[in-house]
Amino acid sequence: MSGDSRDTVIAALRDPISTLACGLPVWEALIAQARSAGVLGKLAKRLQKADALSSIPPAPRSHLVSALAQAEAQRSGVKREIEHLRDALSEIECDVVLLKGSAYLAAGLVASEGRMFNDIDILVPRSHLNQVEAALMLHGWATTHLDAYDQRYYREWTHELPPMRHMTRGTTVDVHHAILPITARLHPDSRKLLAAATPITGDARFRVLAPTDMVLHSATHLFHNEELGEGLRDLADLDALLREFHDRETFWSTLVARGAELELALPLYYALRYTTQLLGTPVPSAVVDGAARAAGRSSAMPIMDNLFMRALRPDHPGSDDRWTPLARRLLYVRAHWLRMPPLLLIRHLTTKALRRETPSDEAAP
Repeated sequence: MSGDSRDTVIAALRDPISTLACGLPVWEALIAQARSAGVLGKLAKRLQKADALSSIPPAPRSHLVSALAQAEAQRSGVKREIEHLRDALSEIECDVVLLKGSAYLAAGLVASEGRMFNDIDILVPRSHLNQVEAALMLHGWATTHLDAYDQRYYREWTHELPPMRHMTRGTTVDVHHAILPITARLHPDSRKLLAAATPITGDARFRVLAPTDMVLHSATHLFHNEELGEGLRDLADLDALLREFHDRETFWSTLVARGAELELALPLYYALRYTTQLLGTPVPSAVVDGAARAAGRSSAMPIMDNLFMRALRPDHPGSDDRWTPLARRLLYVRAHWLRMPPLLLIRHLTTKALRRETPSDEAAP
């Protein structure tokens, strides 16, 4: 394990067996930081698969076992919710592509193991949004963010409908028609993503993104996200995807080209750069170099390294240094800058700042 307490979780994810040498004070910090980052279940699963969980001291082991149980319960819940979505959308004549965690689970990928899930994300053609929304409403989902500004924000400027929450189960589905907002500086073609998606076993209409596109979407989601509180979880997802797809024919030879084709070369480069540096992901150096060339090497990289190498650590006091809060704030502003043109961004941030929200209000992101 690293001697720097800021790197405790990262060192454990890179080499779970190294935690066997940890004393209780280190475990106390490790459990707290891993839970804050949303990776405690992932760490527990890796220790379990290494047949090392029983060697962990009883106190931290109880937290790891609990995280495994919670992750398994969430897996079961997501599987049930996917079935509810199948029923609700059975008469809609378009493919439905699962995204992020639910896609990893439906495809049986290692990235889903021990993972915590927040909601279910789906991608559908923009032309079918109204039909999909109506079908979900008929089956118990209701739109959230009812404020008029929020509704306009989602429906006119973003890449998704306002989140829809089921009125009895309380589960949330995010219906996307793209992977970046309409107003964003990058414009990956959703039609290409949908066309390349692959069916889930047993249901030709419910699909997941192709391996290269799954990595590109995960990278884009992480490196365009204004909130990086679970950034390490998303980086660990990328690490797991890249390791699993490592030996698939043509994966590495097409990844960079696909990133360029979809205008996602820069988030791909960030993904490869920080998974290799932080988690030791085995990416061929030629692929990293190719991604760097496609993204365009920039004099700003030292600045971005200083920002992301802080913000991608757990959002926990034990992982922060004096500059971490500033790094997170700057990346928050950067994410909004990438999502909106300047005048719209000023309007949006001003509206958010001036609105008086009660604790139950749900404001636009």
